[in-house]
Amino acid sequence: MLNTFYDCYSILTKVYKDKAFFKQALNSTIIEEKNRAKTTKICYGVLDRDEELSFYISSLTNKAPKQAIKTILKISMYCIKYLCSHEYAVTQNAVELTKKLGKSGASGFVNAFLRKFISFNFELPKDTIKNLSVKYSYPEFAIKRLIKDYGDETTEKIISTKENSTWVCFYNENGEKYLQEHGYNFTKTPFYNVFSVENFRRNEDYDKGIYTFQSIGSVAICEVVESGEKLLDCCSAPGGKSVRLSYRFNQVNSLDIHPHRVSLIEDYAFRMNRKNITAQLQDAKVFKEDFVGAFDAVLCDAPCSGLGVVNDNPDIKLNREENSIIELNNEQLSILNNVCKYVKKGGCLYYSTCSILKSENIELIKKFLQNKKDFVIEEINSPLEHLKIDGTLQFLPHISNGVGFFVAKLRRV
Repeated sequence: MLNTFYDCYSILTKVYKDKAFFKQALNSTIIEEKNRAKTTKICYGVLDRDEELSFYISSLTNKAPKQAIKTILKISMYCIKYLCSHEYAVTQNAVELTKKLGKSGASGFVNAFLRKFISFNFELPKDTIKNLSVKYSYPEFAIKRLIKDYGDETTEKIISTKENSTWVCFYNENGEKYLQEHGYNFTKTPFYNVFSVENFRRNEDYDKGIYTFQSIGSVAICEVVESGEKLLDCCSAPGGKSVRLSYRFNQVNSLDIHPHRVSLIEDYAFRMNRKNITAQLQDAKVFKEDFVGAFDAVLCDAPCSGLGVVNDNPDIKLNREENSIIELNNEQLSILNNVCKYVKKGGCLYYSTCSILKSENIELIKKFLQNKKDFVIEEINSPLEHLKIDGTLQFLPHISNGVGFFVAKLRRV
């Protein structure tokens, strides 16, 4: 167990200290392969329950310990409470890890803290916002915004939903037959050849482009896009939407602001054998003359808080705060105000996010339309359960298979 604890500590330190994304930290850390599944589960769980675990630490200490000790304590508490690991073994390994990291002076504190944690009877805060924050490990600022947007009852349903599925998409293969032949338990979705699959394990067929992974929310966004000649996917990486929509457009231009993410688009298109996708390095906020009026459709899957996909990416809850939403709103509006120029008359601008905050979604669309009288909202529908808001679609975790996405269709008149 000590090696597993050490591997968890190494990964989580990159997230907590270096602000790395969890998946990047996991992939860049050398760990024991035989314990990879357990290590991943612990790290994911610690990040998912961070608010709760932080509450336990603040309740049992007068002075906050340093980050390294906090991380050890969080790993230990998660194992005790959620994995039902043997309390004595966890405590012993936490103490040994503390010593191994050259922090022997804190080993007595770690031992005493965990013994106290095991026997302590915690009471959740009385304040409604703080209570929900600790109970569901969700940022307080986001809870306040969600309550304003949806009310108390719906907010609790949203933040308490923990559904986390593996979505497998097939394009040139009978997916149902494939999954049956490989012995998987699966559930059909409202979308053709897209399935929720239990315990799916990637094999060489992934590299052959026989299947790919794409969130059902991302698929739902693609399905509202009309077919046409030319599509601009202006915030495209890693390229899943571009690939799916390349079957409905003759030409797809896929943009991203970072060179390594442009490479991700190119790799995705190559793996799926889609030759009508052109990946380009381009900031969607920067005007490009030769794009003006050139596209039947422009898809703006804007940078957002990501609060609709925290079930897949628990570290999102660590890195978002009130000010970051305001900054994102400014960027989202800036992108929309630029890329709308690329839509030909009669064409459509599609705006989407993986957020559940109205300030990033319908409120931003209304703000955009105040100064863009040549665009109007065109009502859309989806077979995936959703909330309809002024003709736009808001997918919410508790009704939309665990995901929170938004999409609006704006026609240039």
